[in-house]
Amino acid sequence: MGPLTRRDYRGSVGEVVDWLEAPWAVLRPMTGHPLRLEDYLQDGSYVVRVELPGVDPEKDLTVTVDTGILTITAKRREGPAGKHHSEFRYGTFSRSVTLPPSADEDHIEAICSHGVLEVTVKLADKAIGAGGRKIPVREDQHIKPT
Repeated sequence: MGPLTRRDYRGSVGEVVDWLEAPWAVLRPMTGHPLRLEDYLQDGSYVVRVELPGVDPEKDLTVTVDTGILTITAKRREGPAGKHHSEFRYGTFSRSVTLPPSADEDHIEAICSHGVLEVTVKLADKAIGAGGRKIPVREDQHIKPT
């Protein structure tokens, strides 16, 4: 088997575009974050799922919570030496998420399976977005002049 050959259907123009675009990629937030996530509500819990392919959860993954902020820090180590081409991102990445107001920081579980981290945060009995407490409105009992 011979060495890997890069086949770029864009020709040499594609390489020039990649070269010119690389330094400015950090200024375009819409190109994607190295830690992509999704969040949703399920069965009285707030769930955050993060894609972490190539990250060893025992060595290179930290999940912390502090005053309503959930922070996920991961390190992706450099792959095999002598690669011809790589679009993978290596290094340390971090992502923080603001938890819902009813999040119970004492009841958080994190499981990493097949390159996906799932963090489940139990919610208090009150519903998310309940808007705090209800203020009763009393009827005006003033004596009306006759």
